[in-house]
Amino acid sequence: MNRNELYAIGLRERERQEQLRFRLLSCASTPCLSSGAKAIYQSLQESVTQMGLRAEVDIISSGCNGLCSRGPIVRVQVPNAPDAVYTFVTPQLAAQIVRHHAGEEADVSDNLIPADTPFFAKQQRIVLGNSGRIDQERIEGYIARGGYTALAHVLREMTPEAVCDAITRSGLRGRGGAGYPTGLKWQLVRKAPSDKKFVVVNCDEGDPGAYMDRTLLESDPHRLLEAMAIAGYAVGADQGYIFVRGGYPGAEKRLHQLERVIRSAEKHGLLGGRVLDSNFSFRIDIRIGAGAFVCGEETALMLSIMGKRAQPVPRPPYPAQRGLWGYPTLLNNVETFGNVVPIILNGADWYAGIGTEKSKGTKVFALAGKVNNGGLIEVPMGMTLREIIFEIGGGIRDGRAFKAAQTGGPSGGCIPAKHLDSPVDYESMKALGSIMGSGGLIVLDDTSCMVEVAKFFMHFCVDESCGKCVPCRVGTMEMYRQLDKISNGSATMKDLAILEELCEMVRETSLCGLGQSAPNPVLSTLRHFREEYEAHINERRCPAGTCQMNEVPALQMAEELPRRIQARAAAVLEKEVA
Repeated sequence: MNRNELYAIGLRERERQEQLRFRLLSCASTPCLSSGAKAIYQSLQESVTQMGLRAEVDIISSGCNGLCSRGPIVRVQVPNAPDAVYTFVTPQLAAQIVRHHAGEEADVSDNLIPADTPFFAKQQRIVLGNSGRIDQERIEGYIARGGYTALAHVLREMTPEAVCDAITRSGLRGRGGAGYPTGLKWQLVRKAPSDKKFVVVNCDEGDPGAYMDRTLLESDPHRLLEAMAIAGYAVGADQGYIFVRGGYPGAEKRLHQLERVIRSAEKHGLLGGRVLDSNFSFRIDIRIGAGAFVCGEETALMLSIMGKRAQPVPRPPYPAQRGLWGYPTLLNNVETFGNVVPIILNGADWYAGIGTEKSKGTKVFALAGKVNNGGLIEVPMGMTLREIIFEIGGGIRDGRAFKAAQTGGPSGGCIPAKHLDSPVDYESMKALGSIMGSGGLIVLDDTSCMVEVAKFFMHFCVDESCGKCVPCRVGTMEMYRQLDKISNGSATMKDLAILEELCEMVRETSLCGLGQSAPNPVLSTLRHFREEYEAHINERRCPAGTCQMNEVPALQMAEELPRRIQARAAAVLEKEVA
């Protein structure tokens, strides 16, 4: 396929869609499926068939629309009119939606979300621009929205150096959590002296409550493939790998879908040999991780791709110097690649004009917890927490008081109410003792105990530690032990001092980012909510009223806890060996 043929495909698809009466896009993301989306899709099909509209209406099982707490969701696209989005759809309402858009009288207004609702109006959807709006498997639909034109432009009109320079000038930083300049990483791989290089996409998303990368991969997979091919051209790689976390619900079905999408791109000459009739060749394969959180660490991830046990190794050398099978490797997460195509199409200066001075572009968040409008959102860098939580998120559930926002997952921290007007960007989050992370944002109200929050994330780190280094393997377990004592009322102020010492030791001496950042939830809650820790210790009282104070004397508890911890450690080890 050449560029003219690519444009012709897009033109034919746009013309076909304009001749339809309307298109029905039934959200099939995991949140909507869990609330009955499969029955909605079936109801739409039956209603369209009964009304004899099959030749005039598209029915699509689409990706995520974002407003996950109000699913199932149906989006209706009518030519030359704004999209209509319906929430809390039932099979009966789905039938009414079909009748309404076919011209019959049917009241569906109660479930229609206005286009100017803050949840949608306050967002700036760049990475999620196609999510929920296309048939993710049908390549013609992606091409009709400008898909693969960025790749065609790059191959025809840009040198590899120019592509890397555009990404650098855009100010894009890695969205996996560390915020490393993406363009600099691309330049390092491009300049590495080697005749063999790789491009790897990290989709080993493991933070509790986070599903940004998974959603983009499922909702707009061709965007990822196009960005990978552009990256391969820019750095001199001819092979790419998509590393997907194992154990996702419905993972097998989704991986088959991704395989079909890759084969479709190859069939159309957009991947494989001589891409778009050029001299550039690029192939993409899928690799499935073992489901361990540590697989998200770049050195452990590469070992997993090579068929070895996923454990981190010291750096340098960095992947850009020595990665897969000893060759230079470019490794970015899904959301980072999701920004590449818009940057090429709209220009580096356009992207650099969004966000703040040091944090450019937008950020996708999984907004969850005690908030009315939970779901997937994309906002410009620098938007305040207050705008995100109280305007896009619709405020706190049941009218309760906001207490804190937990960002960055088990590597992040908690931000209290007094900092609600802080901008959300890399520098501001760090200054508050938290991190941007991959994009998890959990809202806590006044019923949340901050000791229990820290304990929850430490429990996660204990389970997910690979065990390679002693500070992480033993230190996280001991920190969990101290938090357990505090939450059940058997701790003393000496235990609190020990906890703080442990946090510093684990942070300074752990081998990889898991251990180095594991103390963050503890340190941030101590920084902003120290009085809650002291109330548990000195008054044997949980201010939030959620912790059960143990009546067993402290001395007996001190003897019992090590046995409980050892039993848990033995169970984890036995499971890993099995």
